[in-house]
Amino acid sequence: VRGPRFRRLKIGAGHRLDVKASGVFVLGLGHGNKLLTDLYNCHLTKVYTVGGLFGKATDDFSDTGKLVEKTTFDHITREKLERILAVIQGTNHKALLMHSNIDMKTQEAYELAVKGLIRPMGKSPPIITAIRCLQFALPEFQLEIHCLHETQQYLRKIVHEIGLELKSSAVCTQVRRIRDGVFTLDDALLRTQWNLQSIQNAIWDCQLKVKTELEKTLG
Repeated sequence: VRGPRFRRLKIGAGHRLDVKASGVFVLGLGHGNKLLTDLYNCHLTKVYTVGGLFGKATDDFSDTGKLVEKTTFDHITREKLERILAVIQGTNHKALLMHSNIDMKTQEAYELAVKGLIRPMGKSPPIITAIRCLQFALPEFQLEIHCLHETQQYLRKIVHEIGLELKSSAVCTQVRRIRDGVFTLDDALLRTQWNLQSIQNAIWDCQLKVKTELEKTLG
């Protein structure tokens, strides 16, 4: 092998995943670190699948935490769960509009809404832009959550609060990020693919969609 050796290679991390979460985790290499910052400034939506288990509560809202209480859950139905999810989405939609600082009566607001670009372009509390039930088989359930400015612990707390709203309790069994902005599970490299060729191919494959998103959002 000929050519200069890499003496320094800057690697940056995008939106973090905590130790109990899994899924899409974006890294930037070299110039990619600036692109990470640009993508961060786009405030793009992230999507998670979140598993839950009714009937118990723990000190950290996860199924591996210290048990705090056990509750009944036989009265819970999918319809009742979906009503709670609708309330959560409605409340968060109002927060999204408030933090977006957009006059909803303007042509600009209409065009942004059509393109799905209404989002807070600065700091805001965590905001859920969409939430739906994927699976329901008591005591287990699985949600798909689209959100901004969240942490994985915030999503676990949402599961806990859903349990309370349904006059029961619930713990989170899984948090898996399936999309981070323009990146999906299809773009992710498995541990067995952590080699130079696969990383190079991934960089080339993602360049166009990153460029397209930055031009669309930041101009």
